[in-house]
Amino acid sequence: MLDDAVKALGQMLSPPLRAVLWKSVGLALALVVVVAFALDRLIVWLVGAGSASVEQGLGAHAHLPATAAAWLLSVAAGLGIVLGGVLLMPAVTAFVASFFADEIAEEVERVHYPGERPGMRLPLSLAMLEGGKTALLAIAVYVCAVPFLLLAGFGAVIFFLATAWLLGREYFELAAMRFRPPAEAKMLRKRYAATVYGGGLLIAAFVSIPIVNLATPLFATALMVHLHKRLAQAARRPRIGGAGNLGRYEDE
Repeated sequence: MLDDAVKALGQMLSPPLRAVLWKSVGLALALVVVVAFALDRLIVWLVGAGSASVEQGLGAHAHLPATAAAWLLSVAAGLGIVLGGVLLMPAVTAFVASFFADEIAEEVERVHYPGERPGMRLPLSLAMLEGGKTALLAIAVYVCAVPFLLLAGFGAVIFFLATAWLLGREYFELAAMRFRPPAEAKMLRKRYAATVYGGGLLIAAFVSIPIVNLATPLFATALMVHLHKRLAQAARRPRIGGAGNLGRYEDE
């Protein structure tokens, strides 16, 4: 696993992947800015509408307290948007990965597995569907975990473990579906769930580093390409009581 991570890190800044890096970083930043702007406008509107309602209900003498409360809420909302951007970075990078996973995987396969049959490009709609589902699931999990942030350190642990499960799951399946049908890719992931989760922990550690986490699609995709190659080979080995069959589609 660590060898796979070293290979992924070593290839991230290679000339062919450098262009993909800038494209993925640009798209991730654009999504963060769009979401932050939309939330900011929504919060400003809600605060303004609430302030006006308070003044109408309590009279003109409530103008100063209502204005002060609105200002405090706006500041708190601004800080919340910044914190939310940090917490939602795994969801953003998961969605971004759906656009560039094939491009990254093809380069990793070309460099490290030149003698093997290359994978097939996923339809963009399928890749976006998988990335979108992971992003929405990540948001739902994070919303459920927010109350635990009140417990010192416990919320951060939940976020980290949930991120590891979500991102390990998505990136492995994107790598596996280049060689096998979606149902078979999910079966392989479940069969080696502990190993895939170990890879997810490495991805979660990477995505927790500010700024650097914008490159998560490159590191995570490359890591899971290597991991899938190893697990697919293990799945093809004969087992006691019968032969494995998860590698059937890949061999054809």
